[in-house]
Amino acid sequence: MTEPVNETHRAIEAVWRIESARLIGGLVRIVRDVGLAEDLAQDALVAALEQWPESGVPRNPGAWLMSTARRRAIDHFRHRGMADQKHEQLGREFDESQPDTAESLVGDMDDDISDDLLRLLFIACHPVLSIEARVALTLRLLGGLTTTEIARAFLVPEPTIAQRIVRAKRTLAEARVPYEVPRGADRAARITSVLGVIYLVFNEGYSATAGDDWMRPALCEDALRLGRILAGLAPDEAEVHGLVALMEIQASRSRARVGPGGEPILLMDQDRARWDRLLIGRGLTALARAEAIGGSLGPYALQAAIAACHARALRPEDTDWPRIVALYDALSELTPSPVIELNRAVAISMADGPAAGLDVVASLVDEPSLRGYHLLPAVRGDLLVKLGRLGEARSEFERAAFLTQNTRERHLLLERAAACQQS
Repeated sequence: MTEPVNETHRAIEAVWRIESARLIGGLVRIVRDVGLAEDLAQDALVAALEQWPESGVPRNPGAWLMSTARRRAIDHFRHRGMADQKHEQLGREFDESQPDTAESLVGDMDDDISDDLLRLLFIACHPVLSIEARVALTLRLLGGLTTTEIARAFLVPEPTIAQRIVRAKRTLAEARVPYEVPRGADRAARITSVLGVIYLVFNEGYSATAGDDWMRPALCEDALRLGRILAGLAPDEAEVHGLVALMEIQASRSRARVGPGGEPILLMDQDRARWDRLLIGRGLTALARAEAIGGSLGPYALQAAIAACHARALRPEDTDWPRIVALYDALSELTPSPVIELNRAVAISMADGPAAGLDVVASLVDEPSLRGYHLLPAVRGDLLVKLGRLGEARSEFERAAFLTQNTRERHLLLERAAACQQS
């Protein structure tokens, strides 16, 4: 009996990953409270864990969960003495007297799914929340991750993540955030927050800031899934397609970025035959969609265009560095940033020589925001190596190794420092 039960539990976990976001999104539309919606969804999950091992997984598991959650909502409002208005509203959408309610819900759920998911995404990424809270809530509500999984992914204590999620829900309630998809100028402003959260999640998976792993592929996959969902929900937003393009193309390098022992492999040293051509194709298609919408390219689309230059080069020496410099010029003008300027310096060094790149880096040495940024001395060290100034390069690599919190990256930087000394 144990094995069938375990198989059912695995099936429930899979269903939850697929259905939890649309389930919570649909409940938010009804109860207009993120915390309550998640509680009701969790109650439905518990009911599934109790009943499905005996009854089997329903033909439409998502509809079954929604049906169960709505019953719990009716019970909740009855017990709270709030039945008049809320029960009337729920009653119109959910007729308790029909035995096949779960089946009848399928069409309604499909009709509402786009608005429900988009509404949930905008709520979870609302600017009233801190960026850390937005990330945690988004992964919890739309990614279907548990508190333990989020904490493990970001190397943060589980109680910290749990507190962030609880506070986020409380903040949304206290701020009386409207449970609706914003329109017009408000939508444009809010979508920037949504895209920022998704890309932050992707970047943490692509280049982990701390810990023993160079990459956390599961986070990249979660971010890609959220980006693809958003692209389907907001097909006329060029920057959404730009972000998806950027993530697809960067994710295409994942297999080539890590060696057999988990060690990092830098871009110019990667075996490009191991790049995923399917993901590159999807990324280039998304970039073409962003460009076709018209208007000037935004920061994500510009970064995607830079990534596309690398993706199209079958060999490192085939890279169109002048084009990349031009794209960084446009990006720097659109969103000035010391980090963008550092990346631009690398591109300039490849197009015009290491001395030209080092001149740009020199202007960033006293930049306060880069004081603890390990890639500044790492880039400077790389350029100094190319100029034959090995003693200076070794010091820069050692400083970069001291600043990074990622074990794999620290080891790589110390190796580069040692190579300078041996030379």
